[in-house]
Amino acid sequence: MRAPASTYRFQIRREFTLFDAAEQVPYLKSLGVDWVYLSPILTAEQGSDHGYDVTDPSAIDPDRGGPEGLLALSRAAREHGMGVLVDIVPNHVGVATPVQNPWWWSLLKEGRESPYAEAFDVDWDLGGGKIRLPMLGSGEDLDKLTIEDGELRYYDHRFPLAPGTYSEGDTPQEVHSRQHYELMDWRRADAELNYRRFFAVTTLAGIRVENPQVFEEAHAEIGRWFREGLVDGLRVDHPDGLADPGGYLRWLKDLTGGAYVLVEKILEPGEVLPGDFACEGTTGYDALADVDRVFVDPAGQGALDALDAELRGTSEPADYAEMIRGTKRMIADGILRSEVLRLARLVPESYGLPVEQAADALAEIISAFPVYRTYLPTGAEILKEACEAAAGHRPELAVAVGTLLPLLLEPANPIAVRFQQTSGMVMAKGVEDTAFYRYTRLGTLTEVGADPAEFAVSPEEFHHRMRRRQEELPLSMTTMSTHDTKRSEDARARISVIAELPQEWTSTLNTLRELAPVPDGPYENLLWQAIVGAWPASRERLQGYALKAAREAGNSTTYTKPNEDFEARVKAAVDAAFDDARVNKAVEDFVARIDAHAASNSLSAKLVQLTMPGVPDVYQGSEFWERSLTDPDNRRPVDFALRQEELARIDGGTMPAAGTEASKLLVTSRALRLRRDRPELFQGYSPVTAADAASAHLLAFSRGSGDGSPGALTLATRLPAGLEAKGGWHDTAVELTVPMRDEFTGASYGPGSVLVGDVLGTYPVALLVPVDGENA
Repeated sequence: MRAPASTYRFQIRREFTLFDAAEQVPYLKSLGVDWVYLSPILTAEQGSDHGYDVTDPSAIDPDRGGPEGLLALSRAAREHGMGVLVDIVPNHVGVATPVQNPWWWSLLKEGRESPYAEAFDVDWDLGGGKIRLPMLGSGEDLDKLTIEDGELRYYDHRFPLAPGTYSEGDTPQEVHSRQHYELMDWRRADAELNYRRFFAVTTLAGIRVENPQVFEEAHAEIGRWFREGLVDGLRVDHPDGLADPGGYLRWLKDLTGGAYVLVEKILEPGEVLPGDFACEGTTGYDALADVDRVFVDPAGQGALDALDAELRGTSEPADYAEMIRGTKRMIADGILRSEVLRLARLVPESYGLPVEQAADALAEIISAFPVYRTYLPTGAEILKEACEAAAGHRPELAVAVGTLLPLLLEPANPIAVRFQQTSGMVMAKGVEDTAFYRYTRLGTLTEVGADPAEFAVSPEEFHHRMRRRQEELPLSMTTMSTHDTKRSEDARARISVIAELPQEWTSTLNTLRELAPVPDGPYENLLWQAIVGAWPASRERLQGYALKAAREAGNSTTYTKPNEDFEARVKAAVDAAFDDARVNKAVEDFVARIDAHAASNSLSAKLVQLTMPGVPDVYQGSEFWERSLTDPDNRRPVDFALRQEELARIDGGTMPAAGTEASKLLVTSRALRLRRDRPELFQGYSPVTAADAASAHLLAFSRGSGDGSPGALTLATRLPAGLEAKGGWHDTAVELTVPMRDEFTGASYGPGSVLVGDVLGTYPVALLVPVDGENA
């Protein structure tokens, strides 16, 4: 199996096609990248910027370059000795515009007789033989249906007519009543939908790739990529939504001839990938969480907890475990109630559980789940513990929970299969998309794949996790920014400084709250941290983020019931950052206060991610500062020409100043080139310790192999504000067993004791490589 030394993620869309990506391959080669990593490229909903709403899995999207574009990209990669990794979406397809999706159009037209009826996961009995489509603005909108060109129309929406269901003189409402679908008020979807979807997105319908025929048809084009040598590996989107992720991955390995495969699997702290997963690892959120936390000052937790309690008007800070139990239960009872009710309907009548009681118990079990899902028989103990917790929290449900547990433990039982698919949906919506916007003491911590209750990680614990990663998942991806991160890497690096200066942040926040108040204290903390993390940013970007964050949190306003007064206050607060000189000064003064420390964190985190065990990914453009907020902000266009020019200047001998965007490009390019060109320097993992009072500010490790061969040595600064307060490194030193040279400055050191202050005199990071006769 061919595996990458590193990857670089491109967001492929109409404005940046596969042909455009092909043109950037020489730049990626110069940057040091080993493989090109592409967002989904199969035909998607027209105008889709992300591509996860595939409408036709049989063809590459013409708007993204079509098959000719992939051929051009693949040829460019081959010419430069690079591989190609592609993101695929097996769990669902896009159905927002039925006519664009031939499978969905056939289902609506022919119902259960459609050749694609087995592809979709529909509870036909609930709908009386019809599939329910939550498309109407209200129940009265059936009066607005029309018949045009042999189709049923609702404004711009088009729906097919089953053969023989329309005669001249029939009203649109009569024709509608004869179809295999029922158009209904969109508000009914929460509790009455009868098809599986992606999370709560009704325009993304789940498909049953556990069916061999469905798998074959959905993956025919993907198989061609490997038969023709166009692609080398795959990233699998949301495998937790599948009925049988393990079986799916085995089929995928067979289809691709054993190619490199990664899964977008969220591992909760302590969780490991199931042993039967035929893949090389995850897409790296677990690595991101570890890297972030080793650069967070644990000493700041007390003050930030106190601030959180003050903002909430309570004596104690938010209890995260209790919060997510509540948000998950809210989701299970709200936007995903239709999924929970479908589970409840699968309980045999002989068990004597009314549907409502079964749904209550199932929602309580899911709310107690500590992970996204089980993979029975793997994870049976987790399921049992969740049932115990549910019964303990709701004693009146203990009998119902006990009745359900045997059913949920049977791997082949339909309710057990569907329960596993559902628990992750509730977790994602209740935690990532709700609690992460409510638990606001430090924005760095609320990132996908992380446990925000874990405030910081010590260097010792970090080393322990990296040794385990090297032993268990050496080919798993590592990342710092993605198309899904709530805040990208350099925004988080800035926010992390707040943990070192919590009193200064409290003072700044109080000023901002006084000058531009929003009547929701925890939200204000989240908002102003985000603004500081992204600054300078356009008004439009910050307004978009502020509104989305407020509605996702759902405390003071929501998507379905917007609080106009509250949202006006939010808009005014963001405007004040630009229009009120006092607010603008407070923001800019705090950014200026922390910016050097933030740059140190950014370079340190980036170097650690690029040199730690695993396959590092660089998200498009993040070789410069990447201070984006949540999507769509993190999918903005990238100025590749500017990056190429800056890289050429560096390669021409211009040393960038510390703290500049170019310094991050220097670190990124040198680390990537070394990983690609000298893989023998990255074969193991050993912590490197230093002596003296400032040693706690150094994170250092060697990637030398276990046989004693020297490897690349990473030196990174942590907690830079505290280091500055101590007056610098003083006589902190590390021992070098062989002569070494810094890839960033070219300076040579050792062997023997070397002062850290000397090595990190130019940049807050160093990447040392052994000097021998060949590379001296």
